[in-house]
Formats: sequence, C-alpha cells, structure tokens
Amino acid sequence: MKYAKIVLAGGNGYLGNVLANYYKTIATQVIILSRKNKPVEGNVETVLWDGKTEGLWIEALNGSDMLINLCGKNVNCRYNKKNRDEIIASRTVPTRLLNKVIAEMANPPKLWINVTSATIYRHAEDHEQDEYTGEIGYGFSIDVCKQWEGSFFETETPLTRKVALRMGIVLGRHDSVFPRLLNLVKFGLGGRQGDGQQYVSWIHEYDVARCTEWLINNEELAGVVNCVTPQAVKNTELMSLIRSTYGIPFGLPSPQWLLEIGMLLIGSETELVLKSRWVAPKRLLESGFIFQFPNAKHAIHDILSIRV
Repeated sequence: MKYAKIVLAGGNGYLGNVLANYYKTIATQVIILSRKNKPVEGNVETVLWDGKTEGLWIEALNGSDMLINLCGKNVNCRYNKKNRDEIIASRTVPTRLLNKVIAEMANPPKLWINVTSATIYRHAEDHEQDEYTGEIGYGFSIDVCKQWEGSFFETETPLTRKVALRMGIVLGRHDSVFPRLLNLVKFGLGGRQGDGQQYVSWIHEYDVARCTEWLINNEELAGVVNCVTPQAVKNTELMSLIRSTYGIPFGLPSPQWLLEIGMLLIGSETELVLKSRWVAPKRLLESGFIFQFPNAKHAIHDILSIRV
C-alpha cells in the first residue's frame, strides 16, 4: 500500500464514495467521519462525529497521510434565511473544529484538503479565471466561499500543509449533476439552459481522485488550487455532447423564464445553472499534473460506458 491512512470528513456522500473507492486499493486504511454509522467494508471504516464537538474521532486523524474535508449542506435549495444559515454553518463550523484539533496535535495529518468551490470567481464569459489573477465575484454563493475559505486559513497549522481545493462541476454516472442532465436528455428536454453561452468548468470524478493524490506527493502545492479541467465548455456544447453521445438528436431548450419557474417548483436556484464558471487549473498544470479526461466528449463517453 502506498499510504497508511486517508481520512474523509463528511465523506458519506457522492464525492466521499468516489474517493473512498479510489483510496481503498492504495491505502491501508480509509476512515470516513460521519454522523451515521456504517458497517466496516474491507479497509473502509466509518467513525462517528457530529462536526461540532471534539470526541474519540480525533484519534482517526493521528498520523494520517491526508484529511479531506467534504462537509457542507447541498446548495441545491432555495436561498431562504434558514437554508443560507445552514449552508454557511455546515461548512465553517466543522472547518473551525478541525483547525482547533489539528493545531493541538503532535502527529496531525500531513496534508489537509478542504474541498471548496470554483464558484467563488465572478460570472466570466470574457476570459478564464485562475488562482493568480482570478476575480472574486459577489452574491450569496461567493460570500459562502469566502467565509468557508476564511475559516480554513484563519488558523495556522505548522505541521499540516493546507490546500483549499476549488472544485468545479464533478461529472460522474452515479450522482451529482450528470445524471440529472442525462434525465433531461432522455425526456427530450436536453437543449440549452438560458442562452446556453455560460461556461461550465467541470472535472471527471476520476480526475478529482487523482488530483488529491497528486497533492499528497507534490509538497510545494499549498493554498488555493483550482480543480477543473483546462477545457471548459459552454452549456449549449455540453448538452449537445450528452445528446449526441446518448443518441438523441434533439432537445428542447429551457429559456430563463422557464428555468425560474422550474427551479421554484423543485426548490432550487437558477444561479446554479445560469452562472458562467470559466476557471483554469493553472497551478495543477504548472506542477505537471496530466488530466486523464481533459476533453468533455471523451469524459462523457467514459461516463456513459459505466454500468449503473
């Protein structure tokens, strides 16, 4: 095994499962910190924590190669006050708790990745946003990201390297955005959303896992790192690729007024679809990281080839 122990805080969701499946073949032990207990599966163990208070779970961090913090309420909801407060607290409270614990440990994780969001950058249709010159946007989603990263970097952890991994849209067959887009295609609704000119900065789920391992082994990488492919696509192109790959030639478009009605009915926000996220992974590329799926067409072919 290449690694002794990998810890996934809040790792019982979609991305946590992707990472656990990746690391269970190359790490002696994978520990998931979760509010819900689960039976041990091979070398993958769940340890209870509430994300708010110290407890026996702290021992799970001791001597680990990497901690990945995935905590955070799903933003696919209406941004009323209750949900806004929960979205922020579910990110900042566990992060501050981990900071306190790690700063006091004698043998803390060597690397701590806090998975944040590439939506922190402004709506961009003119040029890509990278870690050096990218411009921070405005609005609730950006405020969440700023508070989230602020709670991460506010405490020094001299023995633990920190990376805020600004994640793009993760594409995979089993959950997240792709299955929902595929369902729209299946029902003939897979046309552009809005005017279709908004950029989608995406990454294949397998490259997410590979990126986290790259960060373990490239110790010069700390601070903010964008986790997206170099080839963002426009919404209209992404939907066209899904349709053509799946074999459905036509999809009805969804103009903004219709999206607003639909999002209201399903309890979500149009920003999640209409914001143009054009983000570049400059630091990953500079360090020599090679994406296995840099091209959206190839990524979609791969995802659709996976048996559900």
